[in-house]
Amino acid sequence: QVQLVESGGGLVQPGGSLRLSCAASGFTLGGYAIGWFRQAPGKQREVLSCISGGDDNTYYEDSAKGRFTISRDNAKNTVYLQMHSLEPEDTAFYYCATVNYGSSCEGYYYGMNYWGKGTLVTVSS
Repeated sequence: QVQLVESGGGLVQPGGSLRLSCAASGFTLGGYAIGWFRQAPGKQREVLSCISGGDDNTYYEDSAKGRFTISRDNAKNTVYLQMHSLEPEDTAFYYCATVNYGSSCEGYYYGMNYWGKGTLVTVSS
């Protein structure tokens, strides 16, 4: 069964850090482009980042640049999103997703087409 499972969310104080994980089962992540997006209650989906399959090129939207880092560990079949300097505005459910079921991040902003159940990140003092 093909599945993506996000984890690593939780409550963190403003200025803190978290590392989210995206573990795959039923397929090998290494060859696929994987993206992260988030959605806060009552708000639209916000795409954050993408890592391409094979060459691991990375791409970031403005809201993630400088604070978030996407990476991959093929041995663990997992993609990560390291987040620093978190702010209350970062509070949301975070999801990882395949991008057009392919290896390229081209078109990732609108191409995320399969994701897990998400993990909740709450930034609050």
